[in-house]
Amino acid sequence: MTSNLSRPRTSTPFRCAALVALATIPLVASAESPAIAPMATQLLEASTDFLASQQSFSTETRNALEIVLKSGQKIEFNSTARQSVQRPNKLRAERTGDLVEQTFVYDGQSVFLYEPLSKVYARMAAPETIEDMLDLARNKLDIIAPAGDLIYKNAYDILMDGVTEGTVIGKAMIEGVRCDHLAFRAPHVDWQIWIQEGAQPLPRKLVITTLDLPSSPQFSVTVTKWNLKPVFDAKMFAFTPQADVKQIDFVAR
Repeated sequence: MTSNLSRPRTSTPFRCAALVALATIPLVASAESPAIAPMATQLLEASTDFLASQQSFSTETRNALEIVLKSGQKIEFNSTARQSVQRPNKLRAERTGDLVEQTFVYDGQSVFLYEPLSKVYARMAAPETIEDMLDLARNKLDIIAPAGDLIYKNAYDILMDGVTEGTVIGKAMIEGVRCDHLAFRAPHVDWQIWIQEGAQPLPRKLVITTLDLPSSPQFSVTVTKWNLKPVFDAKMFAFTPQADVKQIDFVAR
């Protein structure tokens, strides 16, 4: 989770290699005739419907966030995350990386954000479903789960909101898994998603390019592990601070 508590010019050989690579990619949707390919939406909807049907699951991800300095230079920060979900009202996410170390817990009644290095946590009453809780966290607390939109039951509608172009790029391997590579465009964002082939069309990677910020920074999430049959104990979605941990307030928007 991220929160407000804590968010070249190439040489000729490389340029030629890039042109050769681009020449092999079929131009499914050209600039003159933007369109959303039916196969792209079918693959995306199958993936979001499949994930929405899972009552519980856990993931491990590798994340990369680009920050653009005033000079225009891009700096990349990396993190890993573990996320556990039990519908309709339990979620736990733990993130460790360059910028922050945090644990986020939603127990169906409250949300907790814990920062072990600072030995502080914040708590707020929360709605009764994961979807409503995620809305609260995003809109009031500026807390966003990595690829959190995919958790919603109506993830397809959220992802496709404002999309003007969509295409199937082709096949790709992500973490040793064969996937369909899709690309979409909206007014302020380009995004790509890689979806596992077969009976379990799980999202394996997501890349978001923010177009309305200088130098169009990217954020990427790669799922290194999926577990669709996790066994959660009683402590997974509970948060009990240790005696030396201080409670502070969220900084609301």
